[in-house]
Amino acid sequence: MSPTLEFPGMVQGLAAALGAGLLVGLERERRKGESRERNAAGIRTFSVASLLGALAQSLNVQLQQPSLVLLGGLMVMLLGVFSYLRSLQRDPGVTTELALFTTYVIGVLCAVAPLQGGGLAVVLAGLLASRTQLHRFSTRVLTEAELHDGLMLAAFSLVALPLIPPGPLAALGGLNLRQIALLVLLLLGMQAAGHVALRAFGERAGMVLTGVFGGVVSSTATIATMGAKARHGELPARAALTAAVASTVATWTQAELILLTQSPELAWHLAAPAALGTLMAAAGTLTLIWHATPDAGPAGPVAGARVLQLREALLVAGALAGVSWLVRAASQWLGPEAVVASASLSGMVDAHASAAALGGLYSSGDLDLATAKVGVVAVITANSVSRAVVAASAGGRQFALPVAATLLSSAAASWLGWWLTRAL
Repeated sequence: MSPTLEFPGMVQGLAAALGAGLLVGLERERRKGESRERNAAGIRTFSVASLLGALAQSLNVQLQQPSLVLLGGLMVMLLGVFSYLRSLQRDPGVTTELALFTTYVIGVLCAVAPLQGGGLAVVLAGLLASRTQLHRFSTRVLTEAELHDGLMLAAFSLVALPLIPPGPLAALGGLNLRQIALLVLLLLGMQAAGHVALRAFGERAGMVLTGVFGGVVSSTATIATMGAKARHGELPARAALTAAVASTVATWTQAELILLTQSPELAWHLAAPAALGTLMAAAGTLTLIWHATPDAGPAGPVAGARVLQLREALLVAGALAGVSWLVRAASQWLGPEAVVASASLSGMVDAHASAAALGGLYSSGDLDLATAKVGVVAVITANSVSRAVVAASAGGRQFALPVAATLLSSAAASWLGWWLTRAL
């Protein structure tokens, strides 16, 4: 028995196709001009093309005649070719002609899936209407370096990542290259988000965002850099201090994101310590924001500035892999009781690598939940002490005191969160 469209369904499809054609055609009508040389396709042409597609598909379903859809598509394509040749000297673009054929295909879809067809019509109309903004963004706002790095990020996520074999590799001591690649992608994505935020906001918010997204790559490096800049007068002391303290906000956030790639269950059990630790770090940042440099408006692109720091992201991922292997080896050689101590010592250098190692051990069943939770909080605490020492050595006593106070209060809040949820 051949499939048939019920009358109400057919009417709904035709109505959706008419609405889609009117929506896209309205936008094109505003672009076609008023002179005798105006574009041939406007609101009526687009509406008829969409209705033609829906009607052809409805008859195809009723009579099993796919040639009707092909014939209608051929007619619309020939009309687009005629319109293009007619306007070639005045406007060599083919946007309207492509949009006309796309509207016909949307009409075909509306006959069997009105909701999806209507949604695509909205997307198409929005894309056509945003011509000026898209042209300005691609030619004036987006820099060459930003375009290059955006393509690199897309290639890494859509081409390189799927080619990496999943699962642990015995030749690499049980390391999972796919998880490491996901961490690199996460770091690159956070770098890109930080760059966009810095371009969008002014100087005061920019220093806070510099610290937060710098902390995503390395809070220790951000604190050391800001301390040195404040000591040598390269940045106002208050602005450098604000960025340094803001970098501590990213510590638990990044730890939780990394744990989600290793062990989502452990990340969930650490939600309370992470939330309290992050809130305390944010409170320390808020006390300094109001004293930062007055807002200077959105920042423009810096000549030669890169969006993505691939080398830094690879170094962080390499550290994650190395520490993960060391902690796993300590667990096998010395037993689970040595894991927290070895992870805490490694956390003095890189907290997120040690946290990822503990997450991997828990996910593989080599570590129980209670030990893994204590271990991650201990790792963050050890790293907080290490960063306080770095702040003192890089920026001096006046710079280090607010940074150390924020770090230690955040660590104390994390332990409070662990204590409140230790039985869960």
